[in-house]
Amino acid sequence: MTTANYLNNQFLIAMPNLTDPSFSHTVTYLCQHNEEGALGIVINRSAGLTLSDIFEQMKINSSDEQINETPILIGGPVQQDRGFVLHSYRDQSWDSTVATSDTTALTSSRDILEAIAAGEGPDHFLIALGYAGWGSGQLEKEIIDNAWLNTPCGENILYDMPINQRWNAAASQLGVDINKLTAPAGHA
Repeated sequence: MTTANYLNNQFLIAMPNLTDPSFSHTVTYLCQHNEEGALGIVINRSAGLTLSDIFEQMKINSSDEQINETPILIGGPVQQDRGFVLHSYRDQSWDSTVATSDTTALTSSRDILEAIAAGEGPDHFLIALGYAGWGSGQLEKEIIDNAWLNTPCGENILYDMPINQRWNAAASQLGVDINKLTAPAGHA
């Protein structure tokens, strides 16, 4: 694959026939995709926790109810004990930040959570426990096997769309009603 063919800053949309419980009906934001593999954050699977639960565990104080009620996501099956913040990217940087595009970054350090709690964090963010990972060539094979559709990231879907609407909305970017697709769908 050439650099132009990598799927950085794209959504991976699980096809309806993908039955793996970690990925069934998911949308994954691809943070990094290259010859070594891929890393993404599932953006539509709730962990059943809120940011206040994370703040309490990490002994971070926040009195902002709206921030405290932010849902936490299950970012994927790998390292679910580790937190990741996918966020809008400006010139500001935290201890462990990697830009995923000109407008989005991934941070995994405590300082961003402290900034969010203090109302000084990024304008848009989502927080996930764990990530999705693929080895060299694995994602490409899964795409050829029709496990995934891909489309450029839509930031409104990433940050503003209710979690339970993201799968359909991401597919709609392609002009597809994903609920009407059948298992033998192919690529044009």
